[in-house]
Amino acid sequence: MLEVAPELIGATLLVDGVGGIIVELEAYHHSEPAAHSYIGRTERNAVMFGPAGYVYVYRSYGIHWCLNFVCEREGSASAVLIRALEPTQGLAAMRRRRGLREERALCSGPGKLCEALGVTHKHNGLALDRPPFELHPRQSTPGILTGPRIGITKAVSKPWRYGLKGSKYLSKPFN
Repeated sequence: MLEVAPELIGATLLVDGVGGIIVELEAYHHSEPAAHSYIGRTERNAVMFGPAGYVYVYRSYGIHWCLNFVCEREGSASAVLIRALEPTQGLAAMRRRRGLREERALCSGPGKLCEALGVTHKHNGLALDRPPFELHPRQSTPGILTGPRIGITKAVSKPWRYGLKGSKYLSKPFN
């Protein structure tokens, strides 16, 4: 998970042809209390205990969908939360779904990103290498920022938030 997370910065994520460049994400390891898998397997987090390359989608605070990639061997239950994208494809669809025009605000947070891409619980458990998903590797090695994760109360000090250096599409600036 800590090896996979920085490799995803600069990769392109599309859902039914809508998406862009991953500019921010956070890693969650099953051994730390901020991870949904920390308490063990439940109906909600079961996909995290499966093989890598699948999507774990959950509702945050009963309001926003959040998109995670399961990224370690089966049973390890570690994942990365996709926090922000630079929108590059399907902007009209994103603007319609989000009800706004400002490009920077379309995917600058995990809930915004899911709304813009049309990601819901129906995507939970789907493979990243099959439609509706497309995940394309980055074309070059970008500058990557690291820092503590945000929006959580447990294991806050872990420097497992990754961002694309210089991106205006981050959910929040790195300090």
